[in-house]
Amino acid sequence: MIVFGAPRRYVQGPGVLASIGAELAAIGKSAVLLADKRVMALSATIIETSAKDAGVSLRTMPFNGEVTYDEIARIVAEIGDDVPDIIISAGGGKTIDTGKIVSRDIGALFVSVPTIASNDSPTSHIAVIYDADHKLVGVEENKGNPELVLVDTDVIIKAPLKLLSAGVGDALVKVFEVEQCINSGGTNVFGAKSPLTALALARACYDTVRENLDAAYEAHAKGVPNAAFEALVEAAVLMSGLAFESGGLSVSHGMTRGLSAVPGVAQALHGHQVAYGLLVQLELEKRDDAFMHDIRAFYKTAKLPLKLADLGADQTSNSTVTTIADLSAAAVHMKKFDREITANDIAQAIIRIEAA
Repeated sequence: MIVFGAPRRYVQGPGVLASIGAELAAIGKSAVLLADKRVMALSATIIETSAKDAGVSLRTMPFNGEVTYDEIARIVAEIGDDVPDIIISAGGGKTIDTGKIVSRDIGALFVSVPTIASNDSPTSHIAVIYDADHKLVGVEENKGNPELVLVDTDVIIKAPLKLLSAGVGDALVKVFEVEQCINSGGTNVFGAKSPLTALALARACYDTVRENLDAAYEAHAKGVPNAAFEALVEAAVLMSGLAFESGGLSVSHGMTRGLSAVPGVAQALHGHQVAYGLLVQLELEKRDDAFMHDIRAFYKTAKLPLKLADLGADQTSNSTVTTIADLSAAAVHMKKFDREITANDIAQAIIRIEAA
């Protein structure tokens, strides 16, 4: 059995946030907007005006900055009995993942409005939960993918380049993970076999990132979206999200279990963590020197991490490598590889990466 999951509707382009009201009105009559202080100041007025014009009542509710079980419970309690038709999460992956589980717990539809393109969380039904110290503690599922994903590239382009580079990292890894998942007979996020559609999307995602990165980064520097920037954002948010959920994950994402346990590294952006994880996966795949040279050159251009120090590690001691390797080896995604991977395999791959 194969399963392919996707949002009901995806809208992307410059200025599309102003049209969110009509999109909301097509699925409900009331909504709660979740956002942190910065994003609330950036987008609340536009969303409120558009919702009002479309006849959708809207309440705003602050998000406190970390996706934890306590934060989810707090928001659910604050919503109380006045349950809206729709939960809107505007912001980054933490806000979006929080909104997914809030909407699940209160029985509302979910709409994601990413203000950065740092990962593919906006399109998925998966939420990664952390503790107050940003250590990964759980993965939860919404009842389905978002009803709407609305991506305003006039907003996205104003975010720091570091965030966009994290989105590039998260998108880049997917083709390698999907291929490993399929070749090893693994299952996707839906617990089914991966459809060829997901593999095609993963490959298109990789090609789109490689072909458009330079021109997209130039557009970011100028602050005006161009065709390359639109393509890069689509790859980072839509293609990447569809590829990972329906295609499956492997070593690159499995590495986040260990990386998120290391001080300094734990605070690194998800897309940068999995980009480092890809280097480990490629070492385990025994890729040749020419391939690794090409990937490392692209990492430099894309501003992706090549060493643990680039992720924020104070030092790369034997204990640090052991911690990462031991915890990562236990991750379920590590089983979606063409052979069994041990903690020692991972440790040796890290040592080679650090010595390169």
